[in-house]
Amino acid sequence: MDVRNCRKCGKVFNYISGPPICQACRELEEQKFQEVKKFVQDCKTAGINEIVEQCGVSHNQVNQWIRQERLVFAEDSPIGINCEGCGTMIKTGRYCEKCKLDLARGITNIIKPKIAEPAPVRKDPRDNPRMRYLD
Repeated sequence: MDVRNCRKCGKVFNYISGPPICQACRELEEQKFQEVKKFVQDCKTAGINEIVEQCGVSHNQVNQWIRQERLVFAEDSPIGINCEGCGTMIKTGRYCEKCKLDLARGITNIIKPKIAEPAPVRKDPRDNPRMRYLD
């Protein structure tokens, strides 16, 4: 059994997986997320600073939700974050489509078994097609 202190409120709780926060703080965070999501749907042109001020969440929390692909913005939205691979502006996630493809190709090349060239067949000199005699 893994017991930890909540990162937000300091209360001791049974840690199972995910971020080290207690169930009560997790529920509060989910309520804040739903509030932010509704605000973004209502005000499509709002920037991150406006979301932070209106909803009372931290800038880091909004960025975390964007990186987790929980918050997705339209192409015409002023909100964007930088791709962790190449630095281009993206609307959600951690990587742009080009970097995602590059990562997938790299992983595929690592995982794909290398097909070894067959070893050259060495002929045994005793396997000669000539006739042999037993003495």
